[in-house]
Amino acid sequence: MAKVSAVLSLLFLLFSLIPGGTLMMVNGQKSWCVAKPSSDQATLLANMNFACSHVDCRVMQKPCPCFSPDNLMNHASIAMNLYYQAKGRNKWNCDFRGSGLVVITNPSYADCIYE
Repeated sequence: MAKVSAVLSLLFLLFSLIPGGTLMMVNGQKSWCVAKPSSDQATLLANMNFACSHVDCRVMQKPCPCFSPDNLMNHASIAMNLYYQAKGRNKWNCDFRGSGLVVITNPSYADCIYE
């Protein structure tokens, strides 16, 4: 019985992988969306503008806790995650033309809590 359970767990994990090597939710584990570090500035800005046109991005305005660090990578990741969470944590809601990355490690820092 233990072997069957282990095989089923392995199969579930394998089927949870989507093209591009991004891991979706596994065993109910929460996931977040962040910008790929290789994304260029224009893409990050477009992602942030798109996401913030659909969700409330005030959490990253000064003096809110997610304002700092004040850089495009941070702000785009926050906006992309807000969009991803609001739209139901589907892999396609973190695609952003290939510049989004679904992660299972909570990206929260200091007082900036990723929901």
